[in-house]
Amino acid sequence: MFSEFKEFISRGNVIDLAVGIIIGAAFTAIVKSVVGDLINPFISLFMAGVDVSGLYIPLSMKSYESLAAAESAGAAVFAYGRFLMAVINFLIVALVLFGMIKAINSFRRENGPESVVEETPEPKLEPGPTQEELLTEIRDLLRELRPVS
Repeated sequence: MFSEFKEFISRGNVIDLAVGIIIGAAFTAIVKSVVGDLINPFISLFMAGVDVSGLYIPLSMKSYESLAAAESAGAAVFAYGRFLMAVINFLIVALVLFGMIKAINSFRRENGPESVVEETPEPKLEPGPTQEELLTEIRDLLRELRPVS
């Protein structure tokens, strides 16, 4: 059983998947930092300091100073501001990711392919009969089929 597990783990696709997940996690941290540290501050400048994530509607008849106060009181709230902020963050992350991938693809095009794929030579086929040889063979077969009179 251990040898089967060892064979499974040492396959290329499992190792590639593990490397992809690790790189994806690191890339996620980079994208989150770009969005949180570089882009969101500019967005808050344009929104005049309004915190969209704090917008909510209490589902009870009481009013609260803030979303945090309503949640700490245990009130049911419709926190649509968090949803709006999640949508805005998603769009920003998608835009940043698109820009990064576009830059990577243009870099790849400029520097050429990373590895040259060796082309396997096509098997050499023996040359077949020429048209004349085929026509001669057909003629001879037709002569054999004709009844002799």
